[in-house]
Amino acid sequence: MAAPTSRRASGKVAVGQAPEAATAVVVLDRQRKRRVSATRLRGVIERASAALHARGGDVVVLLGRDPLLRRLNRSYRGKDAATDVLAFEGGKNSGVLGDIVISIDAAERNAGNEGHSLADELEVLVLHGWLHLIGYDHESDRGAMTRIERRLRRKVLAAGPRGARA
Repeated sequence: MAAPTSRRASGKVAVGQAPEAATAVVVLDRQRKRRVSATRLRGVIERASAALHARGGDVVVLLGRDPLLRRLNRSYRGKDAATDVLAFEGGKNSGVLGDIVISIDAAERNAGNEGHSLADELEVLVLHGWLHLIGYDHESDRGAMTRIERRLRRKVLAAGPRGARA
């Protein structure tokens, strides 16, 4: 895996243009705590890609537990703590957009705190990770990612609007 994405040197992935290639989304479920709908998670990326007319690229969504996210966060970001989602860019011109790694444990905590289901929270995290893969970075973009994420939550997530936690 490459280092977690921040902002690509060339900016965001060609949003607003016609898609060049279809996006293949593979969901790898490496946790046994909860049953998860891979179809629902794939649908989030497919609908978000269509809504933004974003260029395609293969995406892997890996579902794990807190210890995995803690190890990855420590290795790639220097932060010795579990997190809910990490995004890792694919290689340039490889046809691979990247990987999204989600902690089912953190997703359950978030869902409880936000007052929605685990399935809804997983959609939120997949969308958030995908936005990072296409070049958004909420830590440095003065609110651009937050605004687009709010809009996409209303437009593409199965259960409708979500809170402003972006």
